[in-house]
Amino acid sequence: MARKRSHTTWYTIDLHLHTPASSDYQQPGVTYMDILQRAEAQGLDIIAFTDHNTVAGYRGLMEEIRQLEMLKELNRLLPEEKARLDEYQRLMKKILVLPGFEFTATFGFHVLGIFPPEKPIREIEHILLDLNIPAEQLDSGSVTVGASADVLTAYRLINEAGGLVIAAHANSTNGVAMRGFRFGGQTKIAYTQDPNLHALEVTDLERKGRHTTAAFFNGTKPEYPRRMHCIQGSDAHRLTGEGDRRKNLGVGERATDVRLTARTFEALKELFLGNDFARTRPHRHQTEPVYDFIQNAREEGPNIVQDFHESMTVRGGKLYAIIADVCAFANTNGGTIYIGLSRNPRRAAIGVDNVTKAMAQLEKEISNRISPPLNCNIDAHKFQGKDIIRVLVPRGDDPPYAVDDSKIYLRTEAETGMAVRDEIVEMVLRGQRERLAQQVKTSPEETTVEDEESSEQPPSPPRTGVEVVSVEERQGVRYYIVRDLRNGNVVKNVTRKSARKLWHYAVTQYDKLAGNLEQHNVRWHGDLGLIVPPKGSTSIRYDLVQRDAQGNYRYYFGVTDDGIHGAWRQVVGLTEEG
Repeated sequence: MARKRSHTTWYTIDLHLHTPASSDYQQPGVTYMDILQRAEAQGLDIIAFTDHNTVAGYRGLMEEIRQLEMLKELNRLLPEEKARLDEYQRLMKKILVLPGFEFTATFGFHVLGIFPPEKPIREIEHILLDLNIPAEQLDSGSVTVGASADVLTAYRLINEAGGLVIAAHANSTNGVAMRGFRFGGQTKIAYTQDPNLHALEVTDLERKGRHTTAAFFNGTKPEYPRRMHCIQGSDAHRLTGEGDRRKNLGVGERATDVRLTARTFEALKELFLGNDFARTRPHRHQTEPVYDFIQNAREEGPNIVQDFHESMTVRGGKLYAIIADVCAFANTNGGTIYIGLSRNPRRAAIGVDNVTKAMAQLEKEISNRISPPLNCNIDAHKFQGKDIIRVLVPRGDDPPYAVDDSKIYLRTEAETGMAVRDEIVEMVLRGQRERLAQQVKTSPEETTVEDEESSEQPPSPPRTGVEVVSVEERQGVRYYIVRDLRNGNVVKNVTRKSARKLWHYAVTQYDKLAGNLEQHNVRWHGDLGLIVPPKGSTSIRYDLVQRDAQGNYRYYFGVTDDGIHGAWRQVVGLTEEG
């Protein structure tokens, strides 16, 4: 059954504010009142006090207000105290102030823990104690606190306590996805894909392009399949910014707009638990253009987590193509479907006639034709003066999903195709694993940081493309075993006739190369090689080969930039990974 989103409103948030309770605060004379008044002037609706390894800043604000309220009850308020209390009450009605902290985990990584306003401060302090913050340092607000807990433990304890878990400035200094810090492959994935993590705070949300942090974590990377909510915060250690130095921002000078059902902590957490990524955007000042998520999606184009359909007519199979996409997204990583738009971003919007009727028809089709039941969100938007339908498809928790009980689809890069037997088996196993994981919760093991590529082991295969594992001929027909490097699925009995587009390319190239490699132009870097394409080729994919100590070869075809990592980057001539 598809569900439509309830009424929502845009609010402006800054969930990363320090106060003089942080030892590195740059303007110690600033008061809590000053911070709230500055937040109001910046148009903020929700803020969080997140001092280093302490909740002392928020506690100080609450104690000051309670002391003024007590004096009022005793009828002992001086005129200036009454004016201060009135101002506090006015500001606290206008701005939702949330308690929190910025925790320093092992290896210096920073994690934001943010809680509802009714959460007792003593309970938040107990979380910090459980994270190994020494009791004598609970009020110090220091960045350096000795041997604290690891990142994954911090995520888990904050989440289990009902808090929001946000990786602070994830792409920058002390961030879990920062540049120049070499993780083991599984470690970096765990730090940015852990189910207890709700969002990434990034410093480049306003930038566009495929090399931004938000684009990297948009669900299209095979090893990072979970799309992450990305927000920005000021990390303000002062009231106002220090000139043009973007590293020393003031309150609200790098904020985020969020579309919520209410100005509450619960509505904020609901947003981060959902899969509507158009409900967050970088806050823009009035002189700046409004962020257009549909235009941004068109510029990104079709990929493994989004697609576009010009219409949804039954004639020509266009409605069925949408239903197939819904099925494919549910079986893969989830995704977004836009109806009324061409795949070509240069074409004007086409729109959908009678959008209310069309949405009702689509909701009925999804409900009747997709099994098991799948909850999608369907809503309408205006784009270039036209009505556009958007369908938000979750990653299903009971795969495989089928159309009309028997047709099972998968999403591979920008294409939807029928799943083959081995892929269906893997989906069944995935569903069993995920159901078991929900039933049995094990204590997470501490993850360690290590080199991404061990010098004692050969580099792992690329993360996109297709590896042709082997081939055999039966009754004049060649049968291949291929490994889809995006999801790791191994598929047997693939023929040229049955192979989908990329597989067909791979087996065709394999037949040209296998046993005949010396006759092709291969640019070797040690035991890794790039099969140089013929002159004039405009392909943006790579064909690669890997040689082992025994002189055997492994072939990888149709690899994209997203799949290149470690030593492979030098082979294809890519720059340092961002």
